[in-house]
Amino acid sequence: MIELNRHYAELKDSYLFYNIAQKTKAYLAAHPGTHLLRLGIGDVSQPLCPAVIDALHEAVNDQAAKDTFHGYMPECGAPFLRETIAAHYKKRGVELGADEVFVSSGASDELGDILDLFDRSAAAMVIEPAYPAYVDANVMAGRRIVHLSSGRENGFLPSPDESIDADILYICSPNNPTGAVFTREQLQAWVDFANRRGAVILFDAAYEAYIEDETLPHSIFELEGARTCAIEICSLSKTAGFTGTRLGYTVIPNTLERGGLHLNAMWVRNRTTKTNGISYILQKGGAAAFTDEGRAQIKEQIALYKRNAKTLTDALDRIGLWYCGGHNAPYVWLHCPDGTDSWTFFDFLLREAQIVGTPGAGFGECGEGFFRFSTFGDPDDTAEAARRLTALLR
Repeated sequence: MIELNRHYAELKDSYLFYNIAQKTKAYLAAHPGTHLLRLGIGDVSQPLCPAVIDALHEAVNDQAAKDTFHGYMPECGAPFLRETIAAHYKKRGVELGADEVFVSSGASDELGDILDLFDRSAAAMVIEPAYPAYVDANVMAGRRIVHLSSGRENGFLPSPDESIDADILYICSPNNPTGAVFTREQLQAWVDFANRRGAVILFDAAYEAYIEDETLPHSIFELEGARTCAIEICSLSKTAGFTGTRLGYTVIPNTLERGGLHLNAMWVRNRTTKTNGISYILQKGGAAAFTDEGRAQIKEQIALYKRNAKTLTDALDRIGLWYCGGHNAPYVWLHCPDGTDSWTFFDFLLREAQIVGTPGAGFGECGEGFFRFSTFGDPDDTAEAARRLTALLR
């Protein structure tokens, strides 16, 4: 009989957002016609910006004519998009070669696929509370996981210490779910630790566009020594509204090597073996997101989501609840009132205010007692949710 991957049996019964969907489905079945104020899953509510839409239409038209038609694309990304992304980094003072940029179908896919580069014996450190896929992808691979706790006492931004026995270090900044952002000094400490240990940082920068404080790093490659210890994984989902369009990119420096193997070359081999590249149409749309016109339009959309964040944080200030995030991130992470556990608070908000958020317990043990609001929702719904929260909890 065939032997299956039994590590799947070690996963939790169901995924966090599946549980939320089931609870909301049951509520709507019992209360038909109810309009729920959805501040839970981090899906965007605004359409793709006009510059991207125009580029997508142009690319579709290209596919209709023989002289502009594109078949298979380069597995690592079209040169025009890789060069565009490298130029974007250069504007921020980070020098990258186009061959260090890999176009992907999004950060979530890449965060799982990138584990192919590491032996199963390599232990993975996850800072909790954490995006659940970090943990689940490593459970599926049978990898040992080191859970590094964080909390209010350190602003959910823990520092490294020599007792951390891990080889793959997940760092997400701005963080999902907490919205906390590492300072330059704090992130430098992690870079230095990784280089001392010979570990590799997987830096999830999916939310970097929400950083307002320019003293905070947008990219790990702004830090000295990062090119010898880090991989950066980025997404256009929350930056440019590509959640349903699926496009991202990964940066692997040519100088990153372990045990005589160069991770950039390994990833070229991986992509050319396991993928046929991202479609020409999507890459043309993605390139438009980096034009001056596209950046200006995307900035307006991000400003809308940031206004949602202020609406929520103003409400929490009125109520007097502790929170972090919201200022340089699209998530607001709050302490549940009166010692309530996070799933009980979820049920309470759903029942009493028709608000859907995300229980902190779904992000690991350190998330219990906390709750996440996404700021990607409709502005009118967000304003109404803030009003109901204030009336219910003040």
